[in-house]
Amino acid sequence: MVRASLVRACALALGGAFIPGSVSVAVAAGAGPFVSGAGRLAPAALMAAGGSSAPAPAARPWPAEELPLPLAVRTPQDLAVKAVAERQYLIFNLLAGGKTAYDSGNYTAAAAKWDALLRIPRLDPEIERVMRPLADDARARAGGAAPAPERAPPPALAEDGPADAPAEPSANSAAHVAPVPVSGTVSGGGTLGPGGTVIWLKRADGHTPRPAPARGKVITQRNKTFLPHVLAVPVGTTVDFRNEDDIFHNVFSLSRPNDFDTGLYRQGASYTQTFRKTGMVQILCNIHASMLGYVYVVDSPYYTQADANGAFKIKNVPPGEYDLETWHEASLHSTKQRLTVGPDGVRGLLLKVSGDKASPTTLPDKSGKPRQAHLGY
Repeated sequence: MVRASLVRACALALGGAFIPGSVSVAVAAGAGPFVSGAGRLAPAALMAAGGSSAPAPAARPWPAEELPLPLAVRTPQDLAVKAVAERQYLIFNLLAGGKTAYDSGNYTAAAAKWDALLRIPRLDPEIERVMRPLADDARARAGGAAPAPERAPPPALAEDGPADAPAEPSANSAAHVAPVPVSGTVSGGGTLGPGGTVIWLKRADGHTPRPAPARGKVITQRNKTFLPHVLAVPVGTTVDFRNEDDIFHNVFSLSRPNDFDTGLYRQGASYTQTFRKTGMVQILCNIHASMLGYVYVVDSPYYTQADANGAFKIKNVPPGEYDLETWHEASLHSTKQRLTVGPDGVRGLLLKVSGDKASPTTLPDKSGKPRQAHLGY
C-alpha cells in the first residue's frame, strides 16, 4: 500500500500518470530512465536504434541532493524554467529519498524527508493527500516524534510569477494539524429566506489551495424549474444540464465569461458546461421565461451552501486565518469578514445576508432583450 501510494505521488511530481499493473517509462532529470510496473519504480536501460548503445556514463548516486541536469540561464524565461525544474526535482527527490529510507528501515530519515516535502509551499493537494499518511506512518515507526528535516527545502518560486517572487505559505503549512469543521447558521435573505446561501473561505494568512473540480454535478429541468435552484461548484467543474420534462428546453446564460447556450434539447437529453471562471452565473431558459436558477463558482476547496433553515457546515478546514465570504441571490452585494479557525474548529457561527435586491420582474431572452412570462407552454 505504501509502495503504490508513493508511485502515484511520484507520477504527479513528474507530471505524468501511473496506471497500476502497467509499464510506463518516465525520465527524472539527469537520473536516467525508470520503468514503473506493478506499482514500483526500477532503473531500466534504453537501447539506441539498431541495437547499439553508447558507453554507460559513471553511475550517479540517486536520489541525489542536487539537480544533475545543467540548465543554462540567459533570459528571464530560462530562469523561470530553471525554477520550475528545481522545484519538481526537489519534490521528486524527497518523495523517492523518503521511500528509499523507508524500505531500508531508516524510518527517522523517511519521516524527515516526507515532513520536508509536506512543508513545500503550494504542494499539489493530491501529493499531500497521498503522502501525509505515509509520513505519519514513518514517524510512528520512528518512535512518534516529529524529526527535524535533514535540510530545509529552499524557498519555492511561483511557477506563474516572476522568478524573484516570494514564496506564499502553504494552506497546510502548520505541520500535521488535523482539519476541522466550520459550522453555523445564516439568517436573512428577505422573502426568499437564507436557503441556498453560498459560503466559502479563503486563506488570509497564506495561499488558498486550488480546488479540484467537483464530479457528478447536475441541474435538472423538471416541471419548468431548475433543480437545484442554486448550485455552488469549485472552478473547473462541469455541470450536466438534464431535461426531464416532456417538452423542449433551451438553457443559456448571459453571465460573462461563463456565458453559454445549450440550444434546443428534448426530454432525456442533456448538455454539459464547464465553468472556468469564478462568480455568479444566472441560468435561464429561452423558451420559458419563468425559469431562473444560479450557479456560483468559487476558487476555494472550503465551501458549502446553507440548507433551507440556514444551517451550514464546511468540512476539512485547516486551522488558520480566513476571509469568510457569502453570496445570496437576494443580496445586492456579497459579504466578507475575517474568521479565525482554531484547532477545534468553529461552531455556532452566526451570519446574516441582506434581502435588498429586488426580484426581477422580467428576464431576458438569449439576445439580452426583456420579455414577459409565457402563458401556457
